Amino acid sequence: MSLFNRRTLLLMPLALAACGFEPVYAPGGSGSALYGRVGVSDPNTVDSFLLVQNLEQQLGRSAGSVNDYKLDVQVSTATRAAAITTTNETNRYTIDGRAQYALRSNETGQIVASGTVTDFVSYSAAGSTVSTLADERDAKERLMMILSNHIVNRLYATPDLAT
Repeated sequence: MSLFNRRTLLLMPLALAACGFEPVYAPGGSGSALYGRVGVSDPNTVDSFLLVQNLEQQLGRSAGSVNDYKLDVQVSTATRAAAITTTNETNRYTIDGRAQYALRSNETGQIVASGTVTDFVSYSAAGSTVSTLADERDAKERLMMILSNHIVNRLYATPDLAT
């Protein structure tokens, strides 16, 4: 006897529709409601530049200076040693990232969504100085992409954003 039942698979879309599930990129979904309508705060560090760049790629750059929403983002990182040898040399670093965001409606001035996302990445420091610096730069780029993905996912999950 099989544990997999095809009827369950066929009834799953009905169950999702009954609970209010709506595709993000469907017409009228939160993905299409935000695309090209969000102005992201100006970056002031390399990390915030990378974060804003990724957010604008996912949310679309707003056309002109007219935006329906303003996304304020503050990002901070902390680097710490993750693997230390017996001779007290660091072979691996971890970068902890934290981004606080607030999506504000320009029409009403009210905060529509806000929160904090956190994540981390690691990189190797076992090679030459040049390779370690390249690994660190790559790790920060990956971290900012991860944080921007978290922010966008939370924005898309915000109820009542689709208009």
